[in-house]
Amino acid sequence: MTGGQRDDRARGAAGATPDEGGSHGGDPFDDALALVNGPRRPPERPGAGAGAGTGSVTGAEARSGAQARSGPGTGAEAATVRMSYTARAATPGDAGDTSRTASTPDIPYTPDDPFAPDDPFAPDDPFASRTPSPSDARHASDTPAPTGNRPDPTDPTAPTPALPWHAARDIARRAVTEPPAPRTSALATALGRTLAAPLTALTDLPSFDTSAMDGWAVAGPGPWRLDHPAGTPESGPAAGILAGHAPTEVLLDGQAIAIATGARVPAGATAVLRSEHGEVRASGGGRRLYAPRPVPPGQDIRPRGQECRRGDQLLPAGALVTPAVLGLAAAAGYDELTAHPRPRAEVFVLGDELLASGLPEEGRIRDALGPMLAPWLHALGVEAAPARPLADDAGALYEALAASTADVVITTGGTASGPVDHVHPTLRRLGAEALVDGVAVRPGHPMLLARLAPGRHLVGLPGNPLAAVSGLCTLAEPLLSALAARRPAPPYRVPLAAPVHGPPRDTRLVPVAYRDDERYGLMAAPLHFHGPAMLRGIAAADALAVVPPGGAQRGDELELLELPWPAGWSAGWTPEAPTDWNASGER
Repeated sequence: MTGGQRDDRARGAAGATPDEGGSHGGDPFDDALALVNGPRRPPERPGAGAGAGTGSVTGAEARSGAQARSGPGTGAEAATVRMSYTARAATPGDAGDTSRTASTPDIPYTPDDPFAPDDPFAPDDPFASRTPSPSDARHASDTPAPTGNRPDPTDPTAPTPALPWHAARDIARRAVTEPPAPRTSALATALGRTLAAPLTALTDLPSFDTSAMDGWAVAGPGPWRLDHPAGTPESGPAAGILAGHAPTEVLLDGQAIAIATGARVPAGATAVLRSEHGEVRASGGGRRLYAPRPVPPGQDIRPRGQECRRGDQLLPAGALVTPAVLGLAAAAGYDELTAHPRPRAEVFVLGDELLASGLPEEGRIRDALGPMLAPWLHALGVEAAPARPLADDAGALYEALAASTADVVITTGGTASGPVDHVHPTLRRLGAEALVDGVAVRPGHPMLLARLAPGRHLVGLPGNPLAAVSGLCTLAEPLLSALAARRPAPPYRVPLAAPVHGPPRDTRLVPVAYRDDERYGLMAAPLHFHGPAMLRGIAAADALAVVPPGGAQRGDELELLELPWPAGWSAGWTPEAPTDWNASGER
C-alpha cells in the first residue's frame, strides 16, 4: 500500500472517539443522541401527526422489546414470524411492505446520520399515506397488544416489528432442519465441504518405523562397521536405504548402513545417527562409523503408529475439509471422502440505476454488490455464479425466482415499500413463507428471510452496500453454514479500542481492525466510513463488531464476526512498523 493509504488506514484503526468522525470532524450520531436526551422534542416531519409513521412505542412495548433482546437464549422460536406472504394481503394504497418496523421510533432523523439508514418518522408507505380506519381504532382499543415479535393475529396487514439481532441469526440457522444428503467424491473435489462421518485412520501412521533424518541406521553401541551388502562392489561408497525401498537384510549388532529421511528402518536397527554427527574412518581394510557421544535407542526413528493407530478417530463429523484435512485423509489411506455438498446460491442485483462498468453518470451509479457478493459467498464455501443484474421489473423478478433451483437465492435492494420495490409482492405471489422480516440492527434493518419451498430459501439484502454486508452476515451466513452442516463457531470476543455510540434499541454492526494494545493486548479498533452506503471501512476491516443497543465503551469485550478471509492488517502491525514493501510489490 502507498504511504497515503497506510496513513488513512492508521487513522481509521485509531478508533472513532466521541469527538472524532469520518469526514466531518464529529460523529453524526452524537447530534442524534443529544436530540434524544435533550429537553426539546424530536422534530416531526411535515404531515406526520401523532399517529403517522411508525408511531411511538409505549412503555409496555419498550419493556417487551427489552425482554426480547435479552440474548439468543431467550427462545428465538417464540419470536419467529412464520406466516405466508399470501396471508399478508396488501390493503389499498399499501405497497405490501412487511419490513416496516417500530424498532427505533424515538431516534430523530438527520439526513447526514450514517447510522440511520431509514427515516423513523416516515409514513408506512412514503408514496401513499394510509389513513387509520375505524377498524384500526377498534383493534387499538379492544385487542391486546401482540407479544414478542409476532404481528397481531387478528390483523394480517399489521407491520411486523423488527426481530432482535441475535434472534434473527438464530432463526436463520434453525431454518435448515436437515442439511442436504451427503455425497461421496474424490479427495480433489471435497475441499470446502463438511465431513458427514468421523474420519478414522485406515492404517497406522506411520505405517512402519521410518528414519526422521538423513544419516545411518545403526545397531547397538558404536563404533559400527559400514559393510557393503552382498552383491555390491567393494569400491566406492556403500549403498544405502532410500525412501520407497524396503530393506531386506537384517542389521546385525555393530553394523551401520546409510539411510535417507523417510526410508523404512531395517530390522535390527536401534537408532539413526544423523549425518552431521557421525565420522567415517578407515580401519583395517574397512570403514568404521564413530559418534562423538553415545546414541540412545530410538533416536531419530519415527516408530510405527506414532501419530495414530488404525481405527483411531482423526476428526469428528462436521469438520470442515481444509487443504490440511485433505492431506491427512490421503496419509490415512483415503481416496474418497463422504461429505455434505457445498450450498448453491444465486445472486440477483436489482436496480435500473446500476452500471456494470465505467464512471457514475446521469443519476446512475456503479454496481458495488455484484462484484462483491459472489466472491464473498465463495469464501464462505458456497457455489455461486457471478451475480445477475435485474431491472426494476416485477415480472422479471418473478420469473427469475420461479426458475431458480439454487438452495439460497440472494437479492439486493427492493426490500422496502417504494414504487419499484418488488421483493415483498413477488414473494406473496410465489406463496413464500416469511421467517424474518426486518431486524433491529443498524445498518440493514429492512433485511428479510423467506422460505421459497422445502430446502430452498431467499435472503433479501438492502441495496446500500454496507447494509447488504450486514444482512449477509446476519442472515445469509448462518443459513448457509447450516446448509453446509457446519458447526456454529463459538462467539469470539475482543476488547474495544475506542467507544462506539449506538441506537438505544438496535444492535449496531461496526467494521473494526485488529490492533495491539499494551494494556488489553489484542483489541478491535472501530473504523471510519461506516455509513450504510459506504464500503471503505469494511474494505479495511478484519471483522464486524456487534455493538449492543446503547453503544459500548473502550475496553468492553464485544462479539466479533470475522470476515471469511485472512486479516489484511495483522494484530501486531502498527503504522510506525518498518517495512520495505511498496505498492508495486517489489522489494
